[in-house]
Amino acid sequence: MTTQKAVPAAQQTGRKAWVKKTPVEVVLEQIGKQEEKVAGMREELANEERELAKLQQARKVLEA
Repeated sequence: MTTQKAVPAAQQTGRKAWVKKTPVEVVLEQIGKQEEKVAGMREELANEERELAKLQQARKVLEA
């Protein structure tokens, strides 16, 4: 049999070693994710509002 050196699993798969986070770090990470989510939703809302304004203008033209 061939002998292999004991290599940690993290190095074999190319993955980073797991680092335990403090509760504060977890909450701060959640806040950051939520801020990103809200920013994306605001952009989507702005796009939808522009589309609605266009459709309302079209309705005014059709009703005139």
